[in-house]
Amino acid sequence: MSATTRTRPQGDAPTATASKQGSRARSAHVASTVVMIIIGLAFLVPLLWVVLASFDTEASLSVAWPDRWSLGNFSAIWNAETTFRPLLNSLILCGGATVVTMCAAILCAYPMSRFRFKAKRSLLLTIIFSTGLPITAIMIPVYSLFVQVNLIDSMFGAILFLGASSLPYAIFLTKGFMDGVPIEIEESAWTEGAGVLRALWSVVIPLMRSGLAVATIFTFVSMWGNFFVPFMLLLSPENLPAAVTLYTFSSQYGQVAYGQLAAFSIFYSLPVVALYLFLGRNLGKGFAAAGGVKG
Repeated sequence: MSATTRTRPQGDAPTATASKQGSRARSAHVASTVVMIIIGLAFLVPLLWVVLASFDTEASLSVAWPDRWSLGNFSAIWNAETTFRPLLNSLILCGGATVVTMCAAILCAYPMSRFRFKAKRSLLLTIIFSTGLPITAIMIPVYSLFVQVNLIDSMFGAILFLGASSLPYAIFLTKGFMDGVPIEIEESAWTEGAGVLRALWSVVIPLMRSGLAVATIFTFVSMWGNFFVPFMLLLSPENLPAAVTLYTFSSQYGQVAYGQLAAFSIFYSLPVVALYLFLGRNLGKGFAAAGGVKG
């Protein structure tokens, strides 16, 4: 007696497996798309409120289409006391502190990236620990110190402290980007007679422009939104930055001029957007000379 054995085509199993993998990939794609849409809406709704409320003289906390479009909120804040002077103070304070921070960060990150010494690991761990130190924990002794050295209500003193408080994170970022610059290129500059500072300025810094742009943007943005430091160290109304004068849109009875606040927020965000557009050209540029050290 003979029996006929039926064999399943060999291509069925791989086809089924590929179909399952394709189904899983489509499900993952749909899920990630939904999550991204939710995250995008979470960021879009506040921005939409700012734009709509700035043109609505009767604006509230709800996102609503204005019954009558008006520039009254912009005209109400279009003066030196409310907008121009605080923004100028913010530019002086945050811009000066950013320059101080980045110059010090480059000079501190360079020896940590290029040289070996016994305290290198301990110093790096100290810097990492300092990045997580809350600024509110040290403001009381800092305030007492500023009173003793007569730096209260001094823009220069606020710039120095704001720059120093942002220095650990800037050093950490700058060192990471500086490690990506091959030391062989720098050594070729040394053989041509360049000193350490000359090689740093002419070789290392140009090759890490992308990293410096990232560190500068992060540093400036963190300072731009800082309320507590200038609120504690600056007392005169003519010295207060925009981050502190935001509370002037709230009355003593808790009422808030939402329309004027939204209009002011648009002007308040323009310097950060301008800085990002100016430095953002370097963000997509990698280390183009990485292949020049081979051979």
